[in-house]
Amino acid sequence: MTGRGRVLPRLGAGAARRRHWVLAGWVLATTAGAVLGGSVYDRTDTPESSRPGLESTEVAERIDELEPEGESVVAVIAGREFFATDLVSQASRIMFEIREIDGVSEVTDAYTSGGVIGDDGESSLVVVELERGLTEDEALSVAGEVAEALRAIDAPQVLVGGELLAVQAFAEQAIADTVRGELIALGFLAVALLLILGGLRAAAVPLAAALAVITTTLLALTALADLVPVSEYAVNVVTLLGLGLAVDYSLLMVFRFREERTADRKAPLDVLLSRTTASAGRALLVSGLAVATSMLGLYVFADPLLSAMALGGLLVVVLATVAGLTLVPALIAVAHRTVPARGARTWVWRRPARARGGTGVLAGLAGFAQRRPILVTLTGVGALLVLAVPVLQLQLASSDASALPPGSEERRTAEAIEADFDEAVQPLSVLVDGDPEVAQVQGLLEDLEDLPGADEVFVRDDLDGVTWLEVVPEGRQAGPEAQELVRDVRALGGLPLLVGGPAAELVDAKDATVDRLPLALALVLLATFVLLLVLTGSVVVPLKALLLNLLTLAATVGVLVAIFQWGWGSGLLGFEPWGAIDLTTPLLLSLFVFGLSMDYEVFLLSRIKEEWDRRHDDTHAANDRAVLAGITATGPVVSAAAICIGIVFLGFAFGELVAVKEIGVGMTVAVLLDVTVVRGLLLPASMSLLGRRNWWRPFVPLATAAPSAGRAPTRRAARR
Repeated sequence: MTGRGRVLPRLGAGAARRRHWVLAGWVLATTAGAVLGGSVYDRTDTPESSRPGLESTEVAERIDELEPEGESVVAVIAGREFFATDLVSQASRIMFEIREIDGVSEVTDAYTSGGVIGDDGESSLVVVELERGLTEDEALSVAGEVAEALRAIDAPQVLVGGELLAVQAFAEQAIADTVRGELIALGFLAVALLLILGGLRAAAVPLAAALAVITTTLLALTALADLVPVSEYAVNVVTLLGLGLAVDYSLLMVFRFREERTADRKAPLDVLLSRTTASAGRALLVSGLAVATSMLGLYVFADPLLSAMALGGLLVVVLATVAGLTLVPALIAVAHRTVPARGARTWVWRRPARARGGTGVLAGLAGFAQRRPILVTLTGVGALLVLAVPVLQLQLASSDASALPPGSEERRTAEAIEADFDEAVQPLSVLVDGDPEVAQVQGLLEDLEDLPGADEVFVRDDLDGVTWLEVVPEGRQAGPEAQELVRDVRALGGLPLLVGGPAAELVDAKDATVDRLPLALALVLLATFVLLLVLTGSVVVPLKALLLNLLTLAATVGVLVAIFQWGWGSGLLGFEPWGAIDLTTPLLLSLFVFGLSMDYEVFLLSRIKEEWDRRHDDTHAANDRAVLAGITATGPVVSAAAICIGIVFLGFAFGELVAVKEIGVGMTVAVLLDVTVVRGLLLPASMSLLGRRNWWRPFVPLATAAPSAGRAPTRRAARR
C-alpha cells in the first residue's frame, strides 16, 4: 500500500481513537466562529461593479478624471400639482436645507435650479450629488440624511433611490435572503435527515457538521477581511455550499460506516472507521477537489463579484472536506451505537426496509435502464435536449433596481424615473481625442445621428482636448436597442473613439464573459477529467461524465429561461419577470452544477469501480452486474444527499432577490435532473451499451484498480 493510500485509513482510525480531542478542537473552532464569525456581516464590502481592462471601464475612469463626480441620490416627488404654492414653498425650503448638509456637493431640482418636471405636471425629479472622496459608509450616512429630508416634503408620493441606495438594498436583501434560506432549509433538512437516518443522534451528525463548516468559514472570512475585500455575496455562497456539501459528505460517511459495520459486526470501531475513510473518504476527497476546482474557475472571469464568491466558495469547500474526513468520523465514533443499520426498525420507521420498498429508487431505475439501454439513452438525451431548447433565446442583463423586490422603494423610484422622465435615461458616452470644431468630429456627429436607435446626439463638453459626446438611445438605457447602438457606434470608421455608459458596460461584460468562458470551462473540464481518470483508471468514463454534465447544465439553463425570462410559473414563485437572466447566473450555475454533480458521479463511480475490480471478469455481463451492484449499494446515499441538497437550494428559491431565486431554482432543477435522468437512467444505460469498453485505460500507472480483470489477486494484494 502506498504512503498516500495509508493517509485516509489512518485519519479514520485516528478520529475513532482520539474522538474527544478531535471534537474538542472542532467545538472550539465552531464556538469561535459562532461568536466572532458573525462580525463578518459588518466588515463586508460591496464589490466593484465594473471589470478592469474593459473599454467601458476605461471611459468611466477617464470621465472621472476629466469631470470628477461623487455618488448621487435621486428622488421623485409626485401625486400633486407641481405648481401648488405651498408645495413649491415647502420643497424649495427643504432643497436649500439639503444643500447645507455636510457631504452634499450639488442639488438639481425643479423648484430652485431649473430641474426636470414630469409630463403629467404632477411629478418632478431631484438629483442630489454627494461630495467626491467619501467612503462607502460616509456616503451612505449622508444619503440617509438626504433621504430623511426629502421624505419630509408634504406630497402624496416621495420616492428616494439611486444607484448608491440600490446597491445597499441589494446587499441588505442578500443577507435577509440568506437568513431566510437558512431557516427554511434547516427546518425541512432536520426532518428529512431524521427520516433518512432513522434517529435523532444520527440525524444530528450531518447538522453538526454543517454548523461547524459554516461557522468556521465565517470565522476565516472575518480574519481575511483585514487583508482582502470580502463581499456579502461570499457569505451567501458559504451558506449555500456549506449546508449542501457538509450534509452530502456526512451522509456518504454514515452510509458507508453502516455498510462496513453490517459486513463485519465483530470488527473494532477504529477498524470500521479506517475502512470507511479508506473507501468513502477517497470519494469525498476527489469530490472536494472537483468542487474546489469549479470555484477556481470563477477567478478566470476577472469579475470582482465572482472573485468574491470564489473566495467564499474555496474556503467552504476546503473546510467541508476537512470536516468530512475528521469531524464526521469522530461524530460517528461517539454516536455509532445510535446509528441504526440500514432498513432497521426504529421509532421513526416501524417497518423493515423490505416492507418499505426494496433496494431503492436508483437501483430500480438502473435495472430498467439496463434492460432497455438504447431506448433509455435516446429518450433521456432527447428529453434533456428539449429542455435545453429555450437556451437559444437566452437574454443576459446586469441586475439593476428592477431586480429588487416589487415593493422596495429603490425599485419603485427607478420605475417611476423610467416611466416619466426620458431626460433621466443615461446616454452612451463617446470620447474622441480632438477639438469638437474639427471637421472630422462634425462628421462623426452626423454619422451618430444617422444610426438606428439613436434618439439624440450632442456634445457634452470639450475637456483638455478630448471631445465628450453623448448619444441618447431609444428605449431602456441598457436594453437590446441600446446594446445594438453600442456595437454600431464602435463599428463606425474614421476617428478612434471609446464608448461607455450602462449599455456599453453590459455589452463589454457579456463579451468578456464569452471570451473567458472557454478558458474557465477548460480548466474545470480538464481537472474533472483528470480526477475521474485517477479515480477510475478509465478514459471513457470521465469523457462520458463530462458530456452528461454538459447536458444537465444546458437543460437547467433552458428551464431557467422559461421560468425567469419568459415568466412561466412566476406567480407561483412570487416574482415579476424582467425579460432577462442575470449575467452571473449561467456562470455560477455552470461551475456549481459541474462541481456538485461530481459528488454523485464520484460516489457512484467509485463504488462501481470497486465492484468491477472485485469480480475479476471483463465480460459485458460482469460490467452490467458491477454497475447495478454499485448503484444498488450507493444509490440510497445519492438519493438521500440529493433530497437534502435539493431542500437547501429550494430554501433559497424563496428569497426576494430575483438573482438569488435563479440560483436556488436552477440548482434544485439541476439536482433533480442529475439524480433521476442522468445518474438513474443515462449513466447505467450508457455503461451497459459500452460494456467492457467503459474501462479502457491506456495509462495503466494512473489506474487505481485492485488486480487487473481476469487475474486472481496476489497474497500481498489480498492482505492490503
